[in-house]
Amino acid sequence: MRDCGGMIERAPREVLRPASAREVASAVRAARTGVVARGHGHSAEGQSLTDGLVLDMRGLASVHEVGADRVTVDAGATWRQLLDTTLPYARTPPVLTDYLDLTIGGTLSAGGIGGASHVHGTQAANVLALDVVTPDGELVSCSASRRAGLFDSVRAGMGRHGIITRATLRLVPAPGRVLSCKAGYPSAAELIEAQRRVRADHVSGQAKANGYELKAVVYEGTRPPAGLDPSEVEELPYRDFADRMRPDVEALRSAGEWERPHPWATMLLPASRAAAFIEAALRATTPADLGLSGVVLIKRFSPGWVPMLRAPSDAVLFGLLRTASPGCRPAAEMAAANRRLHERARALGGVPYPAATTRAPGGPVRAI
Repeated sequence: MRDCGGMIERAPREVLRPASAREVASAVRAARTGVVARGHGHSAEGQSLTDGLVLDMRGLASVHEVGADRVTVDAGATWRQLLDTTLPYARTPPVLTDYLDLTIGGTLSAGGIGGASHVHGTQAANVLALDVVTPDGELVSCSASRRAGLFDSVRAGMGRHGIITRATLRLVPAPGRVLSCKAGYPSAAELIEAQRRVRADHVSGQAKANGYELKAVVYEGTRPPAGLDPSEVEELPYRDFADRMRPDVEALRSAGEWERPHPWATMLLPASRAAAFIEAALRATTPADLGLSGVVLIKRFSPGWVPMLRAPSDAVLFGLLRTASPGCRPAAEMAAANRRLHERARALGGVPYPAATTRAPGGPVRAI
């Protein structure tokens, strides 16, 4: 069995696909070896792998109750399924993943950073309540006012303190259409400052071959944000915008790049020190170091109150999403470069994203 990273393989002793939270609890109580809860296996460093018991959470995939300001959903459902259910009510989660085919429980366990995180924080910061199976197999409900310690431990906790089986999430009114604007900047510093300054509902950034690109999206907008001089403006339905990665993923699958190893390095940096770090890292990164379909992400955001994320209060996500393409650096060399990059990030107060996991024997570890 492999995950999205494609560099680590493990043969689990057993794979179970529970159909209820009680079955998850029973499996955890009976397990004699490590337990990993797995959604779509989108982890990059083997977090969704074990030689013990794998709980395939995709059997818990129902969306239960949609209200005006909240929705209750099983952990194995994807953000795509959730959005398809809430949009007929003109509601949406305030923060979506860029790629919708990830499970709810997986991204909540990682933290969940999206284009709207500069306004609403992480996905984990928008959770109202959780059902969790603890390491000793107890099925409990928790929230900010009920078993708050457990609630804080499992959000962005990567399964170290329990397996999420169901979540009640905040909803906000969904726009019908969005105005998506792109603008270029010559430096990472100017991109990061623009992400702070520009007033938009969704903000993201990438490093390109010829500079840095900001995407600023205004919901129900008719003109670009004030102070932005975009090179490209596109109006499109909100549903199409939310699912914007689908054509790219299909193209990567067709080219064979989706199945290649992905040595990804993603970290959260203090905003005050991020630009110099990013520019130095990119000067040392050649196209062969990144891969044919590699992407560099830069996103300034506010984490919200999620203690386990351990992110700076004003953070910049920096992601080198490498692909070990033919003719490029081998995956092992890319992974070694990532380790060196993480060491330098830690020295200036950065943290890995998602958080590193230390597995206790027999303890469950949630992975996406």
